[in-house]
Amino acid sequence: MIHINRVAGQDLGRIAALSDGIFAFAMTVLVAEIYIPGSAGIHSEAELWAGLAALAPRIVTWLMSLMTLGICWVSQQTLLNQLARADRDFSWLSFVYLAIMTVLPFSTRLLAGFITYQAAFLIYWFNILLCGVGIIACLIYAERAGLIKADAPEDFARAFKRRILIAQTLYAFGAALGLISIPLGLGFIVLVQLNYAAAPRLPLLWKI
Repeated sequence: MIHINRVAGQDLGRIAALSDGIFAFAMTVLVAEIYIPGSAGIHSEAELWAGLAALAPRIVTWLMSLMTLGICWVSQQTLLNQLARADRDFSWLSFVYLAIMTVLPFSTRLLAGFITYQAAFLIYWFNILLCGVGIIACLIYAERAGLIKADAPEDFARAFKRRILIAQTLYAFGAALGLISIPLGLGFIVLVQLNYAAAPRLPLLWKI
């Protein structure tokens, strides 16, 4: 008699469907945190512009988190596309990875509300770190469990790990800069994200 765990969680399509739903929801929640200035306190064009300018921290953190979600979604999609199948443990690891994504709107809201506080900045960076740990854990398990397709690129796993590790090293450097100056740290992290999101064909040292 077969043990149910041996046949559970093998559908990659279900993992991808859950992933799409969670990422879409997280992206929607992010923009909902950008509030329109209250009309009661707006009586002129200048006051409206001042109210919009006050939204700058929320807009910056929204942009950062939107790129983070996009990069993480593409990373998971890339991994799933190179798998022949899933199993129960991989499905649960993917679930944990997606659970980390659901925390991002909270850390974004915290940073937007306390953007001058190092604690809020470091919590946000730690959320990004967990995103990297989550996806690389999925890759390592898939590699050891023999879930990767036989015709996958020969150096796929090595290149995937290298990309994640370099990105996380750069994010950690950005976090260190944030201990000196939060605007400097945020600016560096945004530049790293723009590089990974746009993937320009330039001889950048950190481009993979």
